[in-house]
Amino acid sequence: MIVVDSNVVAYCWLNGSKTAIAQSVRLQDSDWHVPVLWRSELRSILGGYVRRGDLSVKQATAVMQRIEAELQGQEHIVESDDVLKLLDTSDLSAYDCEFVALARAVGTRLVTEERAILKAFPRESLSMDAFVR
Repeated sequence: MIVVDSNVVAYCWLNGSKTAIAQSVRLQDSDWHVPVLWRSELRSILGGYVRRGDLSVKQATAVMQRIEAELQGQEHIVESDDVLKLLDTSDLSAYDCEFVALARAVGTRLVTEERAILKAFPRESLSMDAFVR
């Protein structure tokens, strides 16, 4: 079991330069957990693809539905107190702290490419490359 952030989810299901490594992470451990927040963040990512013309609304909807089905039952509500404590000890956004808080709550690591998270919480997080190694 691992916690993954929204970008790792996007890298896995949307073709790009980091798709192969994200899919390697998924092959190594497919038990991905996320805070409910991931849905809004992924919708925002998909919105960028739609605005750039890389995906149609219909395609973006299909991608979102597929990922929702894949992550069903692995979404968590994160305790506000846990997020606020992390905010107090870092310069990260509340959004980023939700992923770290979830990793702590379920007793696993957060796989992320966010350098700020990796720097602020090195015990709780690791990059996709580090995870695959």
